[in-house]
Amino acid sequence: MRAARQPSPISVPPDVRLMNAVSALLVAAVVVFALGLAARWVVRQPIFAIQAIQVEGEVSRNSAASLRANALPNLSGSFLSMSLQDGQEAFEAVPWVRRAVVQKVWPRKLRVKLEEHDPAAYWETKLEGADAQSDASVERLLVNSFGEVFQANLGDVEDEDLPVLAGPSGAAAAMLQMWQGLQALSRGLDDKVERLDLSGRGSWRLALERGAVIELGRGSEAEILARYGQFVRSITQVTSFNGAPLLSADLRHADGFAVRLSGISTTPNPVKPGRNGQTKRN
Repeated sequence: MRAARQPSPISVPPDVRLMNAVSALLVAAVVVFALGLAARWVVRQPIFAIQAIQVEGEVSRNSAASLRANALPNLSGSFLSMSLQDGQEAFEAVPWVRRAVVQKVWPRKLRVKLEEHDPAAYWETKLEGADAQSDASVERLLVNSFGEVFQANLGDVEDEDLPVLAGPSGAAAAMLQMWQGLQALSRGLDDKVERLDLSGRGSWRLALERGAVIELGRGSEAEILARYGQFVRSITQVTSFNGAPLLSADLRHADGFAVRLSGISTTPNPVKPGRNGQTKRN
């Protein structure tokens, strides 16, 4: 008895295999598209809308009302769809907010930790293309304790005793550091640095609270502070000897400094007469 013959496999034509593969891909694409639509529909349902925002950190400059008014219009999407990066940018766009960290808290709450700007000084810079003689050519902003320039309502700090820094764009951090050093030295004069200017050529000038203007000249931070420190130690002897307050001083001389006193212009020996009643002390 002969063994039964095994049936030979039926070969599928290449065009049929290709058609089956394309059909499978189309079905998969339709399923993925349908799932995507369903997911978008689900995340847009009111049940996933953000219901509460918990604010932590520094909020002395912002009230809950100001945060809602400034940040909420810029928040888009539901709890599931909202981007944390977009949420961070929305809160950091609120005046006085320096940094915001946004977290989602299930099921429908946001936790926001805020860091506010700590104002350290006013910042003045000249606007490009504006008339140099016009008041409109100067823009006044604020500098925080990190030396960063930011914009806020200046009326919020009108009762705070802030100095004025005026210099080229990008120099705020270096100027704040220089002001801090000069301010510490000015305690020897029982005075305060009310204004600090830096020219485009790198020359420094300060104005004291009592009205004296002092030309510091150019140099590194260490050189400027050393020059001013020597001046502070010397000028107290001059003003106490003459009994007249300081009006101005020029520290740009290599062999000393020139001073002007109210009602008198003189310094201890040796004295070198100069223009406009100025005298120079070696």
